[in-house]
Amino acid sequence: MRFTITREDLLRPLSLVAGVVERRQTLPVLSNVLLEVRDTQLALTGTDLEVELIGRTVPHHVDEPGSATVPARKLMDICKSLPERTDITFTLEEGRAVLRAGRSRFTLSTLPVAEFPNIEGSQSDTTLTLTRGTLKHLIDATSFAMAQQDVRYYLNGMLLEFGHHLVRTVATDGHRLAVCARSAEVDVEPSQKLIVPRKGILELARLLDGSDEPVELTIGGTHLRAQTGDFTFTSKLVDGKFPDYERVVPRGGDKVVIAERGELRQVLSRTAILSNEKYRGVRLNLEEHNLRVTANNPEQEEAEENVAIEYEGDTLEVGFNVGYLVDVLGVLDADRVQMTLSDPNSSALLEEPGGGDAMYVVMPMRL
Repeated sequence: MRFTITREDLLRPLSLVAGVVERRQTLPVLSNVLLEVRDTQLALTGTDLEVELIGRTVPHHVDEPGSATVPARKLMDICKSLPERTDITFTLEEGRAVLRAGRSRFTLSTLPVAEFPNIEGSQSDTTLTLTRGTLKHLIDATSFAMAQQDVRYYLNGMLLEFGHHLVRTVATDGHRLAVCARSAEVDVEPSQKLIVPRKGILELARLLDGSDEPVELTIGGTHLRAQTGDFTFTSKLVDGKFPDYERVVPRGGDKVVIAERGELRQVLSRTAILSNEKYRGVRLNLEEHNLRVTANNPEQEEAEENVAIEYEGDTLEVGFNVGYLVDVLGVLDADRVQMTLSDPNSSALLEEPGGGDAMYVVMPMRL
């Protein structure tokens, strides 16, 4: 195995692929990246047995094809530390990988290629194509609400729903819910629902941008595969039943508040400074044309802010985890936000005024 490649051509796929590789592994080979050189192409593969990412790039010239697994982090750190536009020559010598760049030489240990696992895609049932921008928007609008280490393992991920000209993403951690739907040139009958684990969603999002470039999604019985540009991403699916999110969305709230999104976010962020660090609760007091936001903490410190709103109706006091509200206001696209409430014990529904492609539900807190 021997090839030459510029630092930049190697670093871009390597940095994305290395993101999948876990630092602490039960199998030593999982902390390595698999390099495979064939014809005029170099493929780099990283996996943690749940998520796999393959990146492809073109070396300057290939003297001898072959394959090897080398430590992912060390290889990436070496590439990062080399000067820009350096040519790197990679050879396999006596079972070790040798990198030469200018007057530098690095020798890395390798592990047998045969030990490197690959996620076998099952016979695919459904293939569909979205644009990168559509998929990125759907993920960005909802991913913040995924649970992190919930015992209800099916919450530690995102529900992807494909139907008749519609794609929907849903995430919840049991305290808040995010739903985003977009029309797309897909037609899946009957509609399919799959839960992609949290890490898979975060790694997939790194491959996406706002462009109209296509992403080909292949849905198997136990895997989701995404192909875009020079990258092939595969993730195992979570085997579980996602909660019926339709039942969680509050209906018939009679108190509708409209506020400037940016201003409300700043007010909540400032008030949060003096909230209880553990519970992060703030009180919202609704009055005609005014929202009073207050917080206090065990040190007897207090914060109070007033913000002008569009609201005519009865007064209402309700408590929320301020972080949940700030997260929603951070991902909404519109300049204004609409908040629908009914009573102090009911969840709030946040969305663009008049509705948009996303809606958010936040449960109240007793303060």
